[in-house]
Amino acid sequence: MSGGKFSKSKGRWFGRGWLSLGYLFLYLPIIVLVVFSFNSSRQDTVWTGFSTQWYGALLEDREIIEGFGLSLKIAMLTAFSSVILGTFAAFALNRYRRFPGRVLFSGMVSAPLVMPEVIIGLSLLLMLVSVQKMFGFPERGLLTIWIGHTLLGMAYAAVVVQSRLQEMSRSLDEAAMDLGCRPHQVFFLVTLPNITQALASAWLLTFTLSLDDVVLSAFLSGPGSSTMPIVIFSRARLGLDPRVNVVATLTILAVSIFVIATTLMMARNERLRRRQNAAAAKG
Repeated sequence: MSGGKFSKSKGRWFGRGWLSLGYLFLYLPIIVLVVFSFNSSRQDTVWTGFSTQWYGALLEDREIIEGFGLSLKIAMLTAFSSVILGTFAAFALNRYRRFPGRVLFSGMVSAPLVMPEVIIGLSLLLMLVSVQKMFGFPERGLLTIWIGHTLLGMAYAAVVVQSRLQEMSRSLDEAAMDLGCRPHQVFFLVTLPNITQALASAWLLTFTLSLDDVVLSAFLSGPGSSTMPIVIFSRARLGLDPRVNVVATLTILAVSIFVIATTLMMARNERLRRRQNAAAAKG
């Protein structure tokens, strides 16, 4: 009996040890990056003392500030457009089992998930260059990067939303239709409120994908439209700049606060929804 308890305890500690090593492998580089953003030396491999001079120097770095602003705009636009298009695509695939071209449509929605970004970026570049030669529009910059990021983000958003729609009971839609709701009213009044968590998750996922994308942005950007990842990547090839560590630290801080706040809000809404469902079942 004691041997069984000992083996269980040993297995539990072994699992915790592997889990700790996994987390350490994932987050130790981020911790080191944050620590060295306060290093007084320009060399990231040598710690010479605590200093916040690089945070002040960042305010004078026009290229990084403009790149971060452009990345933030594109990420916001991409998140909203990807969630909207991905939701419509997921709804069509989930609610309408048979329609002409369904297999082709499903394949086209899922294709960006398995297609290398280099291929997507190159194909979009060739297409947009041809369109620009014919019509003189669009110029490579914010719009073209947004188009590329939306193409990729829509596929991820569709997967997240479709998985939530599959868990929903059709009886809710049928009950709403029996009570006189029209299809568009069912979608906006019944379906959307029940998939808000999936929409929030898809928004966060596509926002993050767009914010740190390098490949598509490199293909679709033009002169004067370099996003923050492109600026960081170009500087990293010439030697690490301490201001890059500062940008990464501030980004980690902002994203962490946003994710924690969103998670708490989603958990609160989920508890409220469960209480409402329980009260409705009792009533």
